[in-house]
Amino acid sequence: MLELAGIIILGIFAQWIAWKFKIPAILPLILIGLAVGPLSTFYSEDGTQWIQPIWNTEKGFFPGESLFYFVSLAIGIILFEGGLTLKMGEIKKVGGVIGKLISLGSIITFFGAGVSAHYFFGLDWQISFLFAGLIIVTGPTVITPILRNIPLRKDISAVLKWEGILIDPIGALVAVLVFGFISVNVPTELIDNAAESLGAADSHGAGGSYTKHALLEFGKIIVIGFAFGLAGGFAMYHAVKRKVIPHYLLNVASLSMVLLIFVLSDLFAHESGLLAVVVMGMYLGNSDLPNLKELLYFKESLSVLLISILFILLSANISIDDLLLIYNWKTALLFGIIIFVVRPIGVFLSTAGSDLKTNEKLFISWVGPRGIVAAGIASLFGTKLVEMGVSGAEYITPLVFGLVLVTVLLNATTARLVASLLGVFLKKSEGIMIIGGSRVSRLIASYLQKNNRHVVLVDSNRTNIEKAKELGIDAINANIYNDDLTDNIELSDVGYLLAMTGSDEINRQAMTRFGKRFGENGTFRLMTTEELNNNQNVNKDEIFSNSHDFLRFTQVARDFPSIQEIEVNDHEMFLKMLESIRDNRDAIPLFIKSPEGQIDLIDTLKEINVEDGTIIAYLGKPIDFEDIVTAKLEVPINEDH
Repeated sequence: MLELAGIIILGIFAQWIAWKFKIPAILPLILIGLAVGPLSTFYSEDGTQWIQPIWNTEKGFFPGESLFYFVSLAIGIILFEGGLTLKMGEIKKVGGVIGKLISLGSIITFFGAGVSAHYFFGLDWQISFLFAGLIIVTGPTVITPILRNIPLRKDISAVLKWEGILIDPIGALVAVLVFGFISVNVPTELIDNAAESLGAADSHGAGGSYTKHALLEFGKIIVIGFAFGLAGGFAMYHAVKRKVIPHYLLNVASLSMVLLIFVLSDLFAHESGLLAVVVMGMYLGNSDLPNLKELLYFKESLSVLLISILFILLSANISIDDLLLIYNWKTALLFGIIIFVVRPIGVFLSTAGSDLKTNEKLFISWVGPRGIVAAGIASLFGTKLVEMGVSGAEYITPLVFGLVLVTVLLNATTARLVASLLGVFLKKSEGIMIIGGSRVSRLIASYLQKNNRHVVLVDSNRTNIEKAKELGIDAINANIYNDDLTDNIELSDVGYLLAMTGSDEINRQAMTRFGKRFGENGTFRLMTTEELNNNQNVNKDEIFSNSHDFLRFTQVARDFPSIQEIEVNDHEMFLKMLESIRDNRDAIPLFIKSPEGQIDLIDTLKEINVEDGTIIAYLGKPIDFEDIVTAKLEVPINEDH
């Protein structure tokens, strides 16, 4: 009981440390696991580990095969969540660089790391390529904390984010398939060894015969895994759509279904369960399941708990002998090749012909930390293959854990410095976040976007988000009371926040929560009806419009859904035209645009410099300014000036 409670407490403590210091959670989890596991033998009183997951086959925290069963089920749930996030439509949409990174880049990593492991460590080709398949993945859980506070161009952060999200389940799938191929080939070694005493000819015959059988078994794993995964996804989807499962049982029922599919698939074809749950997750993630987001939140929470327990257990299960196994120059050379040669080659070939500059490609090459899926599956597969007696399998777990630690530490400590040296920092965050997806917000977002500003529209209403996306606006379906936005590294270039919902409570909450993160250059909200009607004193530096509340904005946008522009040449003309716009009940002044394209809110500027070619942008009815222009032309010229 003490060990179990300690693991849970230490796991959540590691997650808190990761949140507090903005580092990937896997780093403190593995370090704590090593500290209470193999390293504790150096400072415990009797020289034993503080936490020892397996003591022997009869007793211990996880006696016998129990640890393997727990790890298998936990990895299955984690991979199911990964499958839920893999959207086939998003792969098609991102295309280009990201599509090549997760295809061509993965192939280069797979073969580059596999060949390096084979020749540096003398590992069997199958074990070498299992190691290579495991280290394909990066993962959003390690990328996001590293890049969250580095202001990068949206293109760079988007590439790194989507590579991590999309490659996670793909890398897991590759590793599962390679492991399946190795596991069905294990008897080949035994047959070959036994046949050696009978002569070379017999050996070749037996080996060739069994290789054919192994390929059939491998095909069986793929067919069974896909079949059960699709069947489980189909059954779960229709059970939810037809409301066979009550809402309060949805999350636990989905968990039960994942475990059922995992176990059933494994019974029909050994080692096919992991493939089945990935496929099931992909099926549900690409469906129109109405409760998908709720399901994801539950699986994320469950994954955090499982990961916290899992990685302390797995790290503690590594022995000193395992660590000494890779404590040599060959490990340093292998890791160096993967980090400084294989990764850059994959990135540069995948980004050839793109708009990315050389310094941006170098930065993407530098940021490639390996993640939770790699370490978890490595421990599971490595331990199983060691028990099967596969030669070289003892290297899998320590090598992958070592690479995870090295890449996470390297990127977490140097990413900001490297970004500075390569000059990929954004000098100023000019992006604009608009909270609220009403027609008014969509009109303003479209105008700003047409003027070359990165605009992100945020709303919890899915219909508003879909309408915004149809207009080509970058829109996020999110609740401001959750942490979805703060974890999004694609928003690192946002420096202005406009809170434009019909709820003053939501507007103020958005300013309070996200003002510091996304409003470093300015944070603005709409006036309330009470403030507008009662002429209440408000902080004008945070008000989007001094003359209109949400209701009046909505009325004008309903009747005249367009933003007009009028050019002014001097300050006097600017004041007259601005007064004319404000006097018109069907028009709302919004922005002033300089001849260089700089856009500012009119009502927040204390000093307005008007040059020839300055533009006033306003929402609403087109106004005839001919009288103002004519009056301006009729003003007599002062000869003294």
